[in-house]
Amino acid sequence: MKYLIVVDMQKDFVDGVLGSQMAQDIVPKVREKLQEFQGKILFTRDTHQENYMETQEGKNLPVPHCIKETEGWEIIPQLREYVKEPPVDKPAFGSMELALRLSREKEEIESVTLIGVCTDICVISNAMLIKAALPEVPVYVDASCCAGVTRESHETALKAMKACQIHVLNE
Repeated sequence: MKYLIVVDMQKDFVDGVLGSQMAQDIVPKVREKLQEFQGKILFTRDTHQENYMETQEGKNLPVPHCIKETEGWEIIPQLREYVKEPPVDKPAFGSMELALRLSREKEEIESVTLIGVCTDICVISNAMLIKAALPEVPVYVDASCCAGVTRESHETALKAMKACQIHVLNE
């Protein structure tokens, strides 16, 4: 089975407090990818608590975002119809839970493709964890369906993933 992992396409990252034009620009391509994809689709959701500012991440990025049960935490409306099972809520950039879940199903997994935001933070973190958990499974990142914090950091993340044998599509 092929998997498509949609990373953190949440209001706060697309058009909320940490949103960007780059993130908004990929939404139509992400929708198209979801419409055409034949396989299992999983969404991740960056999930923080009210005490976010007291966490290591909050001290390094002092912008409260994706606080559980807030509007900014929700998957953007344009993609909600594709959420067929509860998203994988993750308190950090990468989801060990997702990587372990996929590793338990490795015999049935043909490939894993990641799309979403931010290329240089959560996409790369999850791609690396999944590649480590599934070293013999092809892992892809569709660059046309990803957005970074900046164009430069997006490109740097793509180069780093290529160096780790993650296949980058549609650069």
